[in-house]
Amino acid sequence: MNRIYLKTTQKKQVLDITLDVNDFLAKQSMESGLCYLFLTHTTAALATADMDPGTDLDTLDYLAKLGEGIKFRHPHDPSHATDHINSSVIGPSLILPFEARKLVLGQWQKVVLIELYGPKDREIIASTIAAT
Repeated sequence: MNRIYLKTTQKKQVLDITLDVNDFLAKQSMESGLCYLFLTHTTAALATADMDPGTDLDTLDYLAKLGEGIKFRHPHDPSHATDHINSSVIGPSLILPFEARKLVLGQWQKVVLIELYGPKDREIIASTIAAT
């Protein structure tokens, strides 16, 4: 299996990983198909997002408000239960098309890792799938 290793630098962060994924695809033998990404963590997530300046902070502010007023029962640390839940809601994986060993994305789309409980070393399992 192929892996992409990343290091986040902040407690909460939206990290553009589009270049990391395109670097992975550039080394693959498959010219086009689907790129499957799976993040092996429960306090971070993968998504596509607009990365205009400030959009990352807007995303983090929005996620912070989702758990307000809930009394969490997370056994080892209720203070970061929202991090686990936001990770589950956003999701740990993406399937994205690629052509000429490069992601096919919309004009403003970037592939992002959303760090919810960092800074941490993060691992993404990456693979390519033939598409017909």
